[in-house]
Amino acid sequence: MKKVLLALIDGMRPDGMIAAGHPFTKKLMEEGASSLNTTTVFPSVTLPCHMSLFHSVPPTRHGTTTNTYMPQVRPVNGICEQLAAAGKTSAIFYNWEQQKDLARPGSLCTSAFFAGRTFGYDVANEMVTDAAIACVRHCAPDFIFLYLGYTDEEGHAYGWMGEEYLASIRQSFDCIERAAAALGDEYTVIVTADHGGHDRGHGTELPEDMTIPLIVRGADFPAGSAFEDTSILDIAPTIAELVGAPCAREWEGKSLVGRAK
Repeated sequence: MKKVLLALIDGMRPDGMIAAGHPFTKKLMEEGASSLNTTTVFPSVTLPCHMSLFHSVPPTRHGTTTNTYMPQVRPVNGICEQLAAAGKTSAIFYNWEQQKDLARPGSLCTSAFFAGRTFGYDVANEMVTDAAIACVRHCAPDFIFLYLGYTDEEGHAYGWMGEEYLASIRQSFDCIERAAAALGDEYTVIVTADHGGHDRGHGTELPEDMTIPLIVRGADFPAGSAFEDTSILDIAPTIAELVGAPCAREWEGKSLVGRAK
C-alpha cells in the first residue's frame, strides 16, 4: 500500500498557480496527473470545502455551511476515521484553527497547529511544514494533511491574482517542495485547493471561486497525464484507495486512480 501527502493551498486558483510560475509546480505536473478545472462545492468557503474534501459529501449533507463547524446530524466518516478503522495512521498540520474539526477524536496519530494570526501566515506555513517533516522522521504516517493558509490571507488582504497573492503561492510551493523531498518516493503527493477567489473574497458560484487545481504525483498516475470531470469530492476516495482503506458507504466522490489520460 502507498502513503499519501495531501498539501492544500487555501484559496489557490488554477490560473494563479500557473501565473505564479513556481518550478516545482511544473515538475509535479510533468511527473504526474493534473487538472486545472476541478470543481469545489458551494458555498465556496474554507471550512465547508474542507469538510466536503474530507467527507466526500456536499455541505447539504455534512451540515457545515459557514466557517463555523456544525456537528453532523447524520455523521459521515471522513478520511481519518476510515483510515483509523483500517489500522492506518493519519496526521494533520494546519495554521487555521477551524481545521481542528476535520478529524474526530481517536482518528489521528498526531497533529500540530501554529496560528497564522499569531505568527503571520507566511511564518506559520514554514512552521507546519517543519512539523510535518519532523513527524515523518519519527513515525511516517500513512496519510499526512499539510494545510497552508497564507495564500487565502493575501487574497483577502490584497486581492486575488495580485502580486502579493502570486508571491504567497510561490512561498507555499517552496513549502510543498521541501516536504515532498523529505518524504521521498514512498509518498504519493496530492496538491490542491479548497476554493478560488475574485477581487478580495470568495464564496459565490462564480467560476473564479468554484474552480481549483488538482495535481497527483505517484506510481499510479502516468507522467504528464490529465484528469477530466473531477471534483473535490474525489480526493477522499483516492486517498482511501491508495492507502488501502475502504471508502465510507456515504461518500459521493470517485477515486482518481485509473482515471488519468
